Amino acid sequence: MPVMSASQAVYGSPPVELVEVSCDAVQVSPLFPGAERLEDFAPQSLERLAMLAPAGTVERRYVLALGLRALRPGGRLTALAPKDRGGARLGKELTAFGCPATEEARRHHRICVLERPESLSDLDAAIREGGPRHIDNLALCTQAGIFSFDRLDPGSALLLANLPPLAGMGADFGAGLGILARAVLASPKVTGLTLIDIDRRAVEMATRNVVDSRATLRWADIRAGNLGLSRLDFVVMNPPFHDGGAEDQALGQAFIARAAEVLRPGGTLWLTANTHLPYEAPLNAAFKTVSLKASSGGYKVYEARR
Repeated sequence: MPVMSASQAVYGSPPVELVEVSCDAVQVSPLFPGAERLEDFAPQSLERLAMLAPAGTVERRYVLALGLRALRPGGRLTALAPKDRGGARLGKELTAFGCPATEEARRHHRICVLERPESLSDLDAAIREGGPRHIDNLALCTQAGIFSFDRLDPGSALLLANLPPLAGMGADFGAGLGILARAVLASPKVTGLTLIDIDRRAVEMATRNVVDSRATLRWADIRAGNLGLSRLDFVVMNPPFHDGGAEDQALGQAFIARAAEVLRPGGTLWLTANTHLPYEAPLNAAFKTVSLKASSGGYKVYEARR
C-alpha cells in the first residue's frame, strides 16, 4: 500500500546539463541501493519528478505511469531519454496517458516537460503490465527491466550445463531472478549462499523464487566493495557488461576483483561471459589457476581457483 510522501523525486541519473534536479529530491530508481520505491509513494503527493526514462517499452511505461500517479495535479514531470533508447517515443506515450508534453531535443536526448492534469488515462493497465508477474517458460516470478526477465540467457544456460555440485559457503554476484542460485542450492553440501544484485526488483523477485533457509538476499552494488563477506568456498557469476546501454568491461573486471577478495585460499570462482570480453587478464592476475571449462554459442565458462 503506498505510504511514501515527498515533494520532489528523481528517477535515475538525468544528465545535469539537461535537467536541473534539486539536492532535496528523493532517489526512486531500483538501481540505486537504498533508494525509495516509487511504487510506495502516496498518490498525488509529489510536486516535481525528474526521470531518466528506461529504454525498455514495458518498463518505461510502467515507470511513467507510477510517476504520474504520484504527482499531484499541476505537479511537474520532466522525463527524458536518448533518442535511440526510448526518447523518440516518450511524447506519444505521455500523450496516451492524457498528458501531452512540451518536447525538446538536446544532446541526442528527447526531453518532455508537462504539468500533470487532473484526469489521466490507462495508468492502471501500464502498471499491471510492468509489475511483478509469474512467467510460465521460466516458472519464476519476474518483472520487466530485470536482466533477462523473460528468458534464460545463453550465458547462464552454458554455466548451468557445466557447473558441478558445489559445497560450503558461497555467493551469487549479480543474482538476478535467482536462476543460478536455485541450481547451486540443489546441492545439499552447500551450507549458505548470499545472493547480491544492484537491482531491487531482482532481489524482490529472487526472494519469491529462492525459498531456501540457506539463502540470504542483499540489495547492493558489488563494485562498491565492503560486502561483509570473507573466506567463501565459491562464487558464481554472470557479470553485467553494459551500463546505461553502453558496453563497460570494467563492470566484469570489478566483479572478478570482488570475488577474489571474498574467497578463501583454494576457493573457486565460476564465471560465464560473452566470448569477446577480455576477462582472461584480470582472472589470471587475481587467481592462481584459471581453466576454460566451456565455450559455445558466443559464450565461455571459466573456473578460477584462488
